[in-house]
Amino acid sequence: MYKPSRGTVRAVILGCVIAVFASAAHAERQVPQTQTDVFLSFSPVVKKAQPAVVNVYASRIDKRPRNAIFDDPVFRHFFGEGGDGRPGGPSSHSLGSGVLIDASGLVVTNYHVIEGMTEVKVALADKREFDAETVLRDQRTDLVVLRLKGNEKFPVMDLGDSDALEVGDIVLAIGNPFGVGQTVTQGIVSALARTQAGISDYGFFIQTDAAINPGNSGGALVDLHARLVGINSAIFSQTGSSIGIGFAIPVNMVKIVLAAAKGGGHQVRRPWLGASLQTVSREIAESLGLDRPMGALVTDLSAGGPAAEAGLRRGDLITAIDTQSVDDPEGLGYRLATKSLGGSTTFTYLRNGHSGSATVKLIPAPEIPARDPVKLIGRSPFAGATVINLSPAVTDELSIRGASEGVVISEIEEGSQAKLVNFQVGDVILAIDDKPVKTTRELEAAVGRYHTYWKLTIARGGETITTMIGG
Repeated sequence: MYKPSRGTVRAVILGCVIAVFASAAHAERQVPQTQTDVFLSFSPVVKKAQPAVVNVYASRIDKRPRNAIFDDPVFRHFFGEGGDGRPGGPSSHSLGSGVLIDASGLVVTNYHVIEGMTEVKVALADKREFDAETVLRDQRTDLVVLRLKGNEKFPVMDLGDSDALEVGDIVLAIGNPFGVGQTVTQGIVSALARTQAGISDYGFFIQTDAAINPGNSGGALVDLHARLVGINSAIFSQTGSSIGIGFAIPVNMVKIVLAAAKGGGHQVRRPWLGASLQTVSREIAESLGLDRPMGALVTDLSAGGPAAEAGLRRGDLITAIDTQSVDDPEGLGYRLATKSLGGSTTFTYLRNGHSGSATVKLIPAPEIPARDPVKLIGRSPFAGATVINLSPAVTDELSIRGASEGVVISEIEEGSQAKLVNFQVGDVILAIDDKPVKTTRELEAAVGRYHTYWKLTIARGGETITTMIGG
């Protein structure tokens, strides 16, 4: 009896897998029928997708006067070639990848690829280079949309549906790892809806074992129809190189950011729920009579907000949005963020052991009170910080927890007193010398007065902090 060699068996098995997943002509996945089927390749997928994947080169040149001490060889020996304590010294560089998603030259990449950079260049697969300008930055999703400065029609990649992905589907990662040049790697979807990666505010990632390395950030994760299903963003690694755990932002989130950019907006406006949510622990699940942790528990509601108007109450457990299951608050946030403004969506919830539904309006968070931005000057600890009034819109935009009113820091000038004091964007100033601060103008007046010392109460990351600073 014929006994095939181990190598032959391995080749046939691999060929079968490729043929099953690569066949777009059959509605159902089938085993290969001919020898030609066995030797199918990913090459047609790569040829269709690769022209739309680009390399992104970002740089920043610091134009501040340079101290002569930075050129001292001894100083440079201890503090590095930059010599001024800033990463890369007077100039910094970043390397990443991107995807062309509109023939006019719109490119999607990661926000962290160009963060803090002032000049961006994009190189196409055919080696042509173009200057690029920023159209929209969305730090909350770690996405940015660029526009190439070139009057021509660019190759684009079709957008897929990340909700149609299944664990085990074959995917390709295309990017520029370590700057070696455009590279293609292959793997499978290892997991979906990863919400604890800690990469962005909307944690809901596609996990893949396709090799992703530094430089792949912003590159394409594509299916076997050469459609974009995700933007490669991060890896889990203790060495800095791929160990088979990579994360990609689902393309359905990319679509929302892209629509905002095409609409001429400078920021993404998303639906507002008007509710605080809590993860369901095993103990909470048992108290609710559940056999496992699931859903997002409503712990607080904003008066007049969409959730309250829809009839949701504290203690309700939201389990689905438009029939799509919700496992935790991060998953709910993602599902809601991928909805377009206008109309409504249906929430399924459990209340006292009984299932119910609520129709929630898809409206943006209100900006009441108005921001009224003020840049603080003088000799106060806040000098160099720009502050705005806290509103539901600002709370949502800056992911603020633990404060419903006050004044929040929105920007901090580099090298300023506020930076030295270690204030952070998103800090909410609640009180100075135990006197509540409710508006930017009240804070401006307070910092204009002389203080021998400052007693400050701020909210940061859901915690209230009181500290003393000398005047």
